Amino acid sequence: MSKQTKANRYFFGLGTVGRDMLYALVSMYLVFYLTEILNLSDATMWWLTGVFTALRIFDAVNDPFMGYLVDNTQSRYGKFKPWIAIGGVIGGILTVLLFTDLGLTGPAFVLTFGLFYLLWDLAYGANDIAYWSMLPALTINQKEREKTGAFARICANIGMYLVVVGIIPATYALGGNKNAWFIFSIIVALLTWVFLLFTLLGVKEKRDLYKTEERTSLKELFAVIFHNDQLLYTALAMALFMIGYCTTTSFGVYYFKYAYKDENMYAVFSGILGVSQLLALSIFNLFSKKYTRKQLYTLSTILVVLGYLIFFFAPEKMGFIGPAGVLIFIGEAFIQLLMLMFLADTVEYGQWKLGRRNESITFSMQPFINKIGAALANGIVMATTVISGINAAATPEEVTARGLLLMKSAMLILPLLFIVTGYLIYLFKFKIDKELFDRMLADLAARGDLKLKERETFVDD
Repeated sequence: MSKQTKANRYFFGLGTVGRDMLYALVSMYLVFYLTEILNLSDATMWWLTGVFTALRIFDAVNDPFMGYLVDNTQSRYGKFKPWIAIGGVIGGILTVLLFTDLGLTGPAFVLTFGLFYLLWDLAYGANDIAYWSMLPALTINQKEREKTGAFARICANIGMYLVVVGIIPATYALGGNKNAWFIFSIIVALLTWVFLLFTLLGVKEKRDLYKTEERTSLKELFAVIFHNDQLLYTALAMALFMIGYCTTTSFGVYYFKYAYKDENMYAVFSGILGVSQLLALSIFNLFSKKYTRKQLYTLSTILVVLGYLIFFFAPEKMGFIGPAGVLIFIGEAFIQLLMLMFLADTVEYGQWKLGRRNESITFSMQPFINKIGAALANGIVMATTVISGINAAATPEEVTARGLLLMKSAMLILPLLFIVTGYLIYLFKFKIDKELFDRMLADLAARGDLKLKERETFVDD
C-alpha cells in the first residue's frame, strides 16, 4: 500500500469529525433548543414544524443540482475541495446564527429562523456532497473503500458523540441558558473548520485513474439518477433507514427527561452507545473478511429489531435499556457503513450502464436522504411533543402515561417499521455483489473508461 493511500484513509476520515459535530448539533438538538431553552409556544412550534419540513424537502430536492455543480467544477484544487471549504465555512457561521437569540417573536422569528435554516441546509449540503463523493475517487478497490469508509464513519461517530455526550454537561456548566448554547455552537463551528483542514490539505485524489469526461448537462443530470436503478433502490432503502434512525436519536433527550425522569443519565447512556458504535465500526473489517455484505446487513437488522423491542417493552431502568441501546446502535453502525459502500458502488454501476462517472450527482442522494430523513424525523418529534403534552408541560410529572406511551411509540415502534422496510427493499432489489462489481470494472477497462492496470492491490494491515 502506498503512503498516500494510507494518508488518504486517515486524513479523509479526520475531516468529518467536526462536520458531524455540526450536523448532530443542528439535526438532534435544534428542536430541544427551541422547546426547552427558548420555550416557544405551541402555536409557534406548529408553524416551525411546517416551515422546517417544507424547507428541508425543498433543499433536499435541490441537492442533485448541487451534485451537478460539483461534478462540473474545474479548478486547480479539483472539483471536491472548493465546495468542502465553502460549505464548511458558511455552514459554521449559520450554525451559530441558529443558536443566537435575536430577540424576535411571532412571524418575524419564524421567517428569520426559517431563512437561516434554509441557508444552513444549502451550505451543509454543498459540503456533504463534495466530501462523501470524494470517496470513490480515492480508490476503486472495494476492501480499501471499506477501510477508508469505516475509519470515516468512526470519525463521524466520534464527532457526533462528542456533541451527544457533552452538550448537556457543557451547556449546564456554561449556565444552561441561551448564552450557553450560543457559546457551544461557536466552539462546534471552530472545531468543524479545524478538522476540515485535514481533508483539504492532506487528501489527494487519483484523477489519472479515469478518462476525462465532458461536462454533464442538466438533461443528463436526471438520467444519471433515474436511469441508475441500483442508485434508486439504494436511496430508497437509505431514506427509510435514516427516517427511523433520526427519529429515535432526536427523541433521546426527551426520553430521559420525561420517561426516565433523570436528564443527566442521557449523557451516560449516550456514552455507552458511542463506545458501542465505535467498537462496531472498528471491527467491521474483521467481519467483512468472513461474511458478505448481504449477510452483514441481515445480521445487523436482526440486532436492531431485538434492541428496539427490548427497549420498548422494558421498564425505564438502565439494566434493560442499556443493553437494548447497545444492540440497536451496533446494528445501525454496521448498516450506516454498508449503505455508504452500496452508494459508492453505484458510481461504477452508473458509469458501466450509462457511460458517465458522476460521483457527486450520485452522492447527492446521501444529503438528500439525510435531509428528508431529518425533516420527517423533526416533524414527527415536533408533532409528538405537542400532541403528547410534552411541550406544554412545566415538569416531567405533568406528562400523562398516555403521552409517554405516544412518545415511546413514535421513538421506537415507528422507526423500527421504517428500518425493516428499508432492509427488505435492499434484500429483494439490490444486486451489486463482488462478482458483478469485478465484472463492471473489467468491462470499463475494456472500454477505455478505466485504467485498470493502475488498480491498487492491498495487504491487510
